[in-house]
Order: sequence, then structure tokens, then C-alpha cells
Amino acid sequence: MLKKVLYTASTFSHLKNFHLPYLKFFQENGWEVTVMAGGENKSTSYADVVLSIPFEKKMMSPRNFILTGKMARIIKKEHYDIICTHTALAAFFTRLAIMLSGKKKPFVINTSHGYLFDNKSTLIKKNIMLLAEKLMAPVTDVVFTMNKQDTEIAIKHRLAKKDVVQIKGMGVDFGRFGKLLDKAAKEKLGIREENFILVYAAEFSKRKNQKMLINAMKDLPENIRLFLLGDGSLLEDCKELVKSLGLETRVFFPGYISDISEYYQVSDICVSSSRIEGLPFNIMEGMAAGLPIVASKVKGHEDLITVGANGYLYEYDHIDQFQAAVMDLYKNREKLTEIGQKNRLSVQQYSLNTVYPEITNLFLKYIRDLR
Repeated sequence: MLKKVLYTASTFSHLKNFHLPYLKFFQENGWEVTVMAGGENKSTSYADVVLSIPFEKKMMSPRNFILTGKMARIIKKEHYDIICTHTALAAFFTRLAIMLSGKKKPFVINTSHGYLFDNKSTLIKKNIMLLAEKLMAPVTDVVFTMNKQDTEIAIKHRLAKKDVVQIKGMGVDFGRFGKLLDKAAKEKLGIREENFILVYAAEFSKRKNQKMLINAMKDLPENIRLFLLGDGSLLEDCKELVKSLGLETRVFFPGYISDISEYYQVSDICVSSSRIEGLPFNIMEGMAAGLPIVASKVKGHEDLITVGANGYLYEYDHIDQFQAAVMDLYKNREKLTEIGQKNRLSVQQYSLNTVYPEITNLFLKYIRDLR
């Protein structure tokens, strides 16, 4: 009888960006693959069945609970052997649907791309989000975590019935980050030889904290430029802040770019101002492009960055510490180049070539356990 696997996430774009190799793995091993997500359908590759579940971002949205009932009926009908859940919101409602689906439960692997709380979160926020994970633990066989702090949380609070396994992300294809762009390519992006470029690729949100970087630009040298890639709910607010500070010629918003490699290749430093992370792709991509990192001292960043070796960590939202780190590299180009070269090598442990066999071997282990 054909085995069935269900992949769920908040958006199809998440599945497309991170999980296509693993959908292909199941399909090539004779499994029927179903994907279930919201947003624009961009992920039919390696999926036999595609189901749209348009989650709303607000956890307590009544619509999400209505969708949970729909998911429960599908899960009950289809009798999936394995369900792989991704992204915090979709993972919660998928597992709630499993609880409601009946007595026969599938084997559930929840991949935490970063719990949305940490040791610095307010007690109320931490307890609410931790309670949600604890409530779902009875139907969670395995948890994949991506950083040390999340692993400790999952083990301490017994968020999996069977195993907690720390993985090195989902694997990144670093091949496109190796080349260098010539002067003409830089000029096409509006970059002059005397410019010193900072790059940050992230959704515009309160958690990603782009406004801090914009404010920091006021007191950095005139020839420093900041490229903020991406889109999101706070994009227009950030553009208005740039106008109010008179930084239109120094801070740029290229928008959502499907292949951001050329922006990394013309940059000098990869920066991040995020409040919390799992194991951020943008940092790993910056490392693969040979850039030093200047990032907030939060989980996820702490797993990738060793101060003094491959970059700098500054206390979250501390503009002066961020500026000091940037200026240290700005004034010491030899150090900048040396750190960048180290990063090209050290990041290879997170490459798709390295991570893919590790994760698929885990899948094979759990598949054997089902027999």
C-alpha cells in the first residue's frame, strides 16, 4: 500500500524555499506527497496533491480555527503515515487538527525554524507560547530544532514524545554566492567604487527591527550605503522614516528579490537587527558570499557567529554597539577581508550537500520505525 506524507507550512513560498529537496526525496522513495499551505501557490514541484489552507497570521483568528476543522477532516480521511509541520503557526494548527482527527494518529515531525520566544522574552509571552507547544507535545513524535537554545527548551519541557534532534537548518545551495561582480555590475545597482555597502535581507516587521539600522545610518560615514531587501507590513513605515531623516540617497529598498546573490556579492558587511531567530538563511548566505557579519546578540545568530572570528554580536537594539562594530570593519579592510575568507569555509557545514544526507537519513530511520 502506498505510503503518504503530508507537509504543512504557513505559506507555499516557505515550502518552495526550504523543502523541495525533501519533497523530492519522499516522492523518489515511492511516497505520495501532499503539501498544505497558504498564500500564492508556488510549490507544486514534487507534490502529488496540493491543498490550500489560507492561514491568517493572528494566532487567535477565528478563521484559523475553522480551517483547523477542515484540516482535521482531511487528515482523518487520508490516513497520512507521516506529517511534517513547519512554521510556528501552521505547526500549531496542524497538530491541533491531528488531535481532532480521531484515534489513529500519524507519526509527526515538527521542525522548529525558531521558537518565537527565548530566555529574554517577557514572562507572559514566553509562558503563552511555551504552553501552546506543551499542549501539542502529545501528538509530536519528533522535534527538529536549529539552534542550541531551542534544543534546550524542547528537551527541558519534553516537547517531543520520542526525540529532539538539532539539525543544521534545511541546507542552503551556496553555489551562486561564489562569483564576484565587476565594476559595471556594481554601477548597474547604483553602487560607486567609494561606497561601503551594508546588506540586510528580511521581511519588514517589528521582529526584524529594520528601523534601528535606518536610525544608525545617521551617524555613520556619508559613503556607507544600506540595502534593505524584502517586503512586509512595515516596509512603508521604514520608507517614511528614511525620508524624515533625509537618507534617501543612502538607504535603498530593492523590494523582494528572488535571487539576492548579486546584492551580497557587491556588499562589504552582512548585517542583522533581528530580535529572535532560528538559524537564519540570510546570515549563512552572507557568510557564503565572503562577508563578515554584524548581528544582534540573539539565539540563532549566536549559533553562527563567534565574536572575533567571523563577525560581531551587539546587544539587541543598541545603536552605538552596532555602529562601533561597523566602524571597526570600515577602518580595517584587511580584517574585513580575512573574516570574509574564513566565513566562506566555515559556512559549508550548513550547505545543502552536507545537510541533505543528514536529514534524509533521519527520515529513513523514522520510516523504518513505522514498520
